[in-house]
Amino acid sequence: MTTDHLQENHVTTGATVWLTGLPSAGKTTIAYELADRLRAAGRRTEVLDGDEIREFLSAGLGFSRADRHTNVRRIGFVAELLARNGVTALVPVIAPYADSREAVRERHAEHGTPYLEIHVATPVEVCSVRDVKGLYARQAAGELTGLTGVDDPYEEPETPDLRIESQHQSVRESADSVHALLSERGLA
Repeated sequence: MTTDHLQENHVTTGATVWLTGLPSAGKTTIAYELADRLRAAGRRTEVLDGDEIREFLSAGLGFSRADRHTNVRRIGFVAELLARNGVTALVPVIAPYADSREAVRERHAEHGTPYLEIHVATPVEVCSVRDVKGLYARQAAGELTGLTGVDDPYEEPETPDLRIESQHQSVRESADSVHALLSERGLA
């Protein structure tokens, strides 16, 4: 297979797809479903899971506003670097503050790198029932404070590229929506 053949049949532009939302909203599940689909189509794809990144890239950071901003900035840098090099970076990270997300968007714009913000807009009541990590139960029991969307702020995106209400659709349908947006923008 020649390089020309690869360029004709595969998108070579990378992009960052940032999935923001409350804990247990479905961000990571949607990201991995989409990653499987993109890889099957021959796209270079990486999932920058917020929990893994925090463990390896942002170890030592807490959950203050300044630490959360630093964490988002670091993840945004890695995502932009990957995207600039032809990888679709799927980033399921809460990123609770609008100014932090905007800083990531601006960095991408400065480098001419596509950036899409997806708001996984699952209500806190649904997230607390899902509670995949036990965070809501720990917060309710008084064992945890600073839970995003409960006793710590979450600033919903005002104009995301896509809003997904995951409580009304399957993971596959949610991934379909993001994939359709990528296709529409020439990024899938």
